[in-house]
Amino acid sequence: MKIEYEEVLSDYYSTDAAEMVTNTILGVPNTEPVTVYYKWNLITADPDDNKFADCALNSGANFIVSNDKHFNVLKNIAFPKINVIDIDAFKNTITRNF
Repeated sequence: MKIEYEEVLSDYYSTDAAEMVTNTILGVPNTEPVTVYYKWNLITADPDDNKFADCALNSGANFIVSNDKHFNVLKNIAFPKINVIDIDAFKNTITRNF
């Protein structure tokens, strides 16, 4: 089963390269598998994106980093609260904190 990162990477690079990157991400010690116990289905415009929202909620993530406009709907949902920031805001956050 391909995970979405591998699917997206294989659109730009070879399938082997996409698989290698995915295996590297899954193999590093700071990657934490998350079990989703409840599916909120908050994103209706692209239901495939819900897995990221559900994972963020179940893992206690501080935010989702995405430039995908489908995640903007999460900014207007009070509960469950999921903070969404774009890549530029994330760069500013990590630059400020390091």
